[in-house]
Amino acid sequence: MSRRSPGPAPPGRTPGRRAGGGPGVRRRAAPPLDEHLATYVDQAEDAFVYLGKRGAFLRGSNFRRESKWADALKEMGVQGLHFHDLRHTGNTLAAQSGASLADLKARMGHDSDRAALIYQHATRDADQEIADALSARVEAERKKAKKDDSEDGAAGALVPAS
Repeated sequence: MSRRSPGPAPPGRTPGRRAGGGPGVRRRAAPPLDEHLATYVDQAEDAFVYLGKRGAFLRGSNFRRESKWADALKEMGVQGLHFHDLRHTGNTLAAQSGASLADLKARMGHDSDRAALIYQHATRDADQEIADALSARVEAERKKAKKDDSEDGAAGALVPAS
C-alpha cells in the first residue's frame, strides 16, 4: 500500500487524528479498536486512525463507500443515521459529563471555541442539576453560618433587606 500525504486538514479541525493524543486513547480503547490501532496505525501521536486505500485520510463520501456504511445500517435496521451523528452524540455526552471547553476541543481536534460549544446543549435536566447544586451550596453556607453564629454570636450573618 503506498502512502501519500493527506494534505492539509480543513480549517479549525484535524479529522481522523487520535483524540487527545495516542497513548491515552490506546489505554482506553475497546479491544477491536486496540487491534485496529496496533495493525494499521502508525505509532506517532498525530497519526491518522483511519486511512483510505492510498494512505490519505477519508472524507465523507470516501468513508461511506469504503466502510460500506449503507450496508451496515441496513444490516442493523437503522435508517437515516449519518456517521457524523455518532461523533455528535459522543461529543454531546462528553460535554454533559462535565468536560471543560478545553477538554472538548482537545478531544474533538477543534481549534475554535465556537465549534466545541456546539456540543454543549442546554437541557432541562442540566438546568435542574445546576439549580439543585446551587441550592445545596446555599444550604451548606446557611448551616455553616448558623453553626458559627451559635459559637461566636451573629457577626457576619446575613440580614434581610428592609
